[in-house]
Amino acid sequence: MRNLRSLMAICLPVLALALAVAGPVRAEPTPPDVLVRTTSEEVLRLVAEDKDLRNGNASKLVDLIETRVLPQFDMSKMTRLAVGKNWRQATQDQQKQLIKEFQTLLVRSYSAAYSAYRHVKVDVKPLKAIDGEDVMVKTQILLPGGAPPVAVDYAMNVTPDGWKIYNVVVEGVSLVTTYRTEFGAQIEQGGIDGLIRNLQERNSKAPQPPASVKK
Repeated sequence: MRNLRSLMAICLPVLALALAVAGPVRAEPTPPDVLVRTTSEEVLRLVAEDKDLRNGNASKLVDLIETRVLPQFDMSKMTRLAVGKNWRQATQDQQKQLIKEFQTLLVRSYSAAYSAYRHVKVDVKPLKAIDGEDVMVKTQILLPGGAPPVAVDYAMNVTPDGWKIYNVVVEGVSLVTTYRTEFGAQIEQGGIDGLIRNLQERNSKAPQPPASVKK
């Protein structure tokens, strides 16, 4: 599970930062697959050239993710999907707390793993068509050292602010579904407040690096 989330941690920021670099969305936004394809290589180059990021500077990693990556995600939708049916049980204040703590959890997880996977490449599969306002952008993350490529699907929908990411599926495993199972068990034991307390406790601890670090 830790290795899977480590892979998610590098896949999500790479795509999201690519979207950030691409700039504001215009009246007719660039198709999601084209946007990813034309910007991901440039983003990876920028990260590779940043000495602090390469050396795992925690504060700079957190700042990068908070300022350039998170704005490209629909955190409200991601949190709602991760909490699942229990979302309706939460008050408005509890929902705000859940979004805040889930966001912090993801930032800390990503910043802990971001520098662990280096020299990766992204192979973006072209979309045959954009049907509606929701698409799945399929990519492969090409890892160094001859490791098998990792299939990554990004669930994105178009919003008034442009295309946003609300889920990622790595080798058939959904980030949202993984957390939904975990959060559901915690809510069953301690209710919504129990989940919030658990997230706060996890976020108060020092982030741990991935079990397997690829230099």
